[in-house]
Amino acid sequence: MFRPGFSVGGAMTTSEEQAQYPEFRLRLPNGGPYARGRVLPSKGMNGSPKFLVLAGSPVRRGTLPGTGPYATAQRETLIEEGAIRESERWPGYLETGRDIECNSPSAAASIVAGRGSDALTEWRTEEDFPLVDYLGLSWRPPRKAWLVRGSNVAGRDLVKRLWLSDGLVTLPATHLPLIDEDDPTKSALRRYVQEGYDAAASYSQKQAMVDELHYFLTQMRPGDTVCTISGGLLYVGLVDGGVERVDSEGGLTSLRRRAAWRREGVAYDELPEAFQQKLSVQHDVVDLTAVLPLIDGLGRSDEELAEEAEAADRDPTAEVPAIVARRDPELPEPTAELAADLLVHDRAWLREVRDLLADERQLVFYGPPGTGKTYLALRIAEFLGGGPEQVKLVQFHPSYAYEDFFEGFRPQEDTETRQVAFRLTAGPLRELADLASREGNRHIPHFLIIDEINRANLAKVFGELYFLLEYRNKSVRLTYSGDDFALPPNLFVIGTMNTADRSIALVDSAMRRRFAFVELSPRTEPTSGLLRRWLQREGQDPEPADLLDALNSRIDDPDFRVGPSYLMKKGVYREGGLERTWRTKILPLLEEHHYGDGLDVVARYGLTALRESLA
Repeated sequence: MFRPGFSVGGAMTTSEEQAQYPEFRLRLPNGGPYARGRVLPSKGMNGSPKFLVLAGSPVRRGTLPGTGPYATAQRETLIEEGAIRESERWPGYLETGRDIECNSPSAAASIVAGRGSDALTEWRTEEDFPLVDYLGLSWRPPRKAWLVRGSNVAGRDLVKRLWLSDGLVTLPATHLPLIDEDDPTKSALRRYVQEGYDAAASYSQKQAMVDELHYFLTQMRPGDTVCTISGGLLYVGLVDGGVERVDSEGGLTSLRRRAAWRREGVAYDELPEAFQQKLSVQHDVVDLTAVLPLIDGLGRSDEELAEEAEAADRDPTAEVPAIVARRDPELPEPTAELAADLLVHDRAWLREVRDLLADERQLVFYGPPGTGKTYLALRIAEFLGGGPEQVKLVQFHPSYAYEDFFEGFRPQEDTETRQVAFRLTAGPLRELADLASREGNRHIPHFLIIDEINRANLAKVFGELYFLLEYRNKSVRLTYSGDDFALPPNLFVIGTMNTADRSIALVDSAMRRRFAFVELSPRTEPTSGLLRRWLQREGQDPEPADLLDALNSRIDDPDFRVGPSYLMKKGVYREGGLERTWRTKILPLLEEHHYGDGLDVVARYGLTALRESLA
């Protein structure tokens, strides 16, 4: 369907604007209501069209971690002015009290959604067409970035011998037939490669060659950034010409482009983690456009980039992409309100959990049943991530496998033919990783909660992903899809482990190395005093806390001590509730623990015996 672009010159009446620019909507996170807006005919300072958020649009309450400081300050100013106020129509949301003009669709999206976003695709018409479809191609010519490897071409380092000194970037084409097309399609390139390399390369090698030729011949263009690695240094340059084909020794440099290289290289170990992930992809030509802002910022401080941006004719409301790209995902400081809500004894404990996640990115809460491991994991993740939409929970079990967790072929029915076929289907980790790496989400923390993490065969479930948990700056080739995949830096994993199922001592060293372990046990805080604090808050008699302490003092094995969660339910405090819970929930746990011992569980752990000991 053809949808015309628009010009940005000349004044228009309101009716003409509405006829040319349809109304766009942006849905707030977690299935929220739709904000509404329109494109304006005038441009912002960075060349993007101005955008009008319409009065009566819902606005998310608060901002997510990772939202830029300018966007946060802009929202606060609008709230102070009364342009954004409490909403009567949408409980729990704010609302625009008037039309708000923004310098770009991205600035408008950050105001209503409280986070960065890929505004060109998230603002959509009622028919679900994205805003980008209405912007003429002349407005958005992309500048791309590429990695071309040349340090080991048939054993020769072409980077040092040829590229830097002669201002070239080359690609071998030893057996490639003469291409008689100016702009060959990928399908045409596939035929040329098949003809020239039919017996000289394997199927996978020919597929990779088609992709590399497609990038080098048709996608790369003058003005693009090009990178290469040699001797542990990254060199950056600009593509400065079209493709030439020349006769060269062994065809190793037969495809050439002019390139203006910077003479000074950057040490590989000093590069940002996200950049190293892309560079670890094992192809000779790699699209690096996703990390172009990181490349633009190499060798320059935030202050230098900010001064350069101020001197340029650009939108002052937009943050400098190179500064934003190098910013680490931010985990907010735990508040006193959070500690009080979770009944944690000391905010320093929450701060330590936050710091462990920031450093390790993987953490396991372990302890006996009933210690609140899953509840704490969810609540802490929702706080650090800014809301439940950034949190996904899965539960492991003995039959759980890699295909369930990450990706695999699953039977799916075609809705039209009703035939069943096996199709590659993403699992919860792949879905969350794709969400976390989307434009606009890259600085917002996302959390995967793995409940009962020790109940599955971890080596079988994680597969090659086990490597990525430890080496976040690397990528791997996936088993099923064949994609190059890396874990986003803003993806965190929290596992829970029931020590009554499997002792912590039995966890293999590979998992210990990849996860930080935090104990939640009735013998230590924040669990040991949790029930007493909860009873005090609820105005209940402290006797259940005394009984639980007396019970756990009689259990020798710390992995089988009973957590307070069993006694933190309203049903326990109805008439006969404590006796009923003790008889049906707590004593069966201890009977299983002492199975075959000949111990009288009721005589040792029953309420009557414990009350007598307390008296």
